[in-house]
Amino acid sequence: MSEEAHSTATAAATAGSAVPDIRLVGLVKRFGSFAAVDHVDLEIGHGEFFTMLGPSGSGKTTTLRLIAGFEVPDEGRVELAGDDVARRPPFERDVNTVFQDYALFPHMTVLDNVAYGLRIRKVGRGERRRLAQEALEMVRLPDVGGRKPAQLSGGQRQRVALARAIVNRPRVLLLDEPLGALDLKLREEMQVELKAIQQDVGITFVYVTHDQDEALSMSDRLAVFNNGRIEQVGTPAEVYEHPATEFVAGFVGVSNVLERDGRRFTIRPEKVRILRDDEAADGLHVETGEVTDTSYIGQSTRYEVSLEEGGSILVVRQNLETSHDEARDLRGRRVRVAWREGQAATLAGPPVSPEEEEA
Repeated sequence: MSEEAHSTATAAATAGSAVPDIRLVGLVKRFGSFAAVDHVDLEIGHGEFFTMLGPSGSGKTTTLRLIAGFEVPDEGRVELAGDDVARRPPFERDVNTVFQDYALFPHMTVLDNVAYGLRIRKVGRGERRRLAQEALEMVRLPDVGGRKPAQLSGGQRQRVALARAIVNRPRVLLLDEPLGALDLKLREEMQVELKAIQQDVGITFVYVTHDQDEALSMSDRLAVFNNGRIEQVGTPAEVYEHPATEFVAGFVGVSNVLERDGRRFTIRPEKVRILRDDEAADGLHVETGEVTDTSYIGQSTRYEVSLEEGGSILVVRQNLETSHDEARDLRGRRVRVAWREGQAATLAGPPVSPEEEEA
């Protein structure tokens, strides 16, 4: 199934399903006086690859732990397929978790590691070996069952951990920064693998990361967390193209924030053009400014422009025909910058808790 077809099918399934796989209602978790999760409401449909994105301390991992049952909420509900499981232990929830450190048993073979959960459930030896081998085939590791974890690469160990998590076919798979320990090239390869595996098995994946590129490239939808709250939920394109708050605009990619006539809005640098002297600006919003800095970075150049109407704006332009010298020569020159109004997103303030609304 193509990525576009999968996203369409996921959206249709979510829209047609009365009961989401996960529903969080008014979820609160405090550590002392600190609210790590502050009145979070969220629904995740069956079969989605859903990502919780945010910086360290934003509440995303604590929310995942509340879903898994490793933490108990102070307020609110954690519903799995319509059942409130907020007070149930982890082993009574139809979820499994994959961690960054793999948590494989070093003395066991790969096949026995994968089959461990089935063994705990007292599945017969022959059946659990068959199911474990099937899980290894799902993660593209059919021939490593007899090895020990130490004989595998980091990427292979992560896939074994994934096979162990999906062998029981849980309704929901929770992944807590599972690729964080891998180098960049391997992490990018595993992103593609994880997405393909999720589409193959059809299990709902809930993925936690602080890496915006990872979230944008892998997710059907994502939630951006900040200070224990969700600032925006949407598809990668919705969150990137139309950030709801200044925090989202700055955290998910690079964005310009400007204020004109009492309206605060954001525009992505690649959406802004520097017009040629003789270029018409039909249908565009145009402002004048001075190029204060340029950064030539190979395939593109970044220009910082100080605007006459106030503030500065960052422009990113592909170097289709521009050389380093041509980019540098624009420094200090007066230019016109322009963008389409439809590509500028009006910003709202950050979300507030019920206590703050009452105050």
